Amino acid sequence: MYQKPCVLTTKFQFSESFDLDKIYSEAIEFTKSHYENFPVVSFFISKSLRKHVAVIYQFARQADDIADEGIENAETRMENLELYYQQLTDSLNEKFASPFWATLYFTIKQFNLTTKNFYDLLDAFKQDVVKNRYETFEELLYYCERSANPVGRIILELHNIKDHKSIEYSDAICTALQLTNFYQDVSLDYQNMNRIYIPADEIRKFGVTENIFQLKENSSNFQQLLKYQVERTKQLFSAGKRLLPKLPLKLRFQIKMTILGGEEILKKISYINYNVLSIRPSLTKIDILKIFFKTLFNL
Repeated sequence: MYQKPCVLTTKFQFSESFDLDKIYSEAIEFTKSHYENFPVVSFFISKSLRKHVAVIYQFARQADDIADEGIENAETRMENLELYYQQLTDSLNEKFASPFWATLYFTIKQFNLTTKNFYDLLDAFKQDVVKNRYETFEELLYYCERSANPVGRIILELHNIKDHKSIEYSDAICTALQLTNFYQDVSLDYQNMNRIYIPADEIRKFGVTENIFQLKENSSNFQQLLKYQVERTKQLFSAGKRLLPKLPLKLRFQIKMTILGGEEILKKISYINYNVLSIRPSLTKIDILKIFFKTLFNL
């Protein structure tokens, strides 16, 4: 769990005492210690980029923990996110609260990364603190534009890929992954955070009432509602696959595995008859091994 951000004191200068490699190594260890469906700094991320991916992941995960972890109330969470937001701004002005911020700055400057993507991520985490329902799919897509799509855009920039079509396809993949995670975690999000990431107008359209999330009743109406969400997300994955030929080999492997992983979660949701209210589908080690070989022989 990430602790409250430290209070900014003095300008941190790069110097001989600043061990850049050590901070990057700590970022890699931080990343490895947090569970994701696929390793963030896997073999299929170029070795020269792994430390940069790790420090960016650490930036996002720490902000996520501020928004979601611990026992702080909404006001305190927002205050801590505002402080984190300010520390990002200060670091971009070469005033660092800690060596971590200096390292993140070094990565951003080395690759000329678009800083808006980092601010968008923080805006999404702020939104999580104050908003727990979405009236329309368009509202949900706007959230994904800031909570998920910036990650893909940053990865593309690390590989010097900046054309419009690549960004469009990457956004489709990232949005699909975010939506898949929502459907995977329907029960957890509702029970732990009182959040529903299914559009309210579609909930009503399928004749579902909100108390079904509390009762965990996998009614036929709820099944149809989830099926509709899953099928729409499959289309986003399909659209995003057009990115793959544009990627260097190692990144293509990583992204294809990630897409197949997301699609496998959607398959598991259908296999359990969309009963995500009681069952959380997840990838097993065997699933990941199958995805690995499927990717290997179908690049």
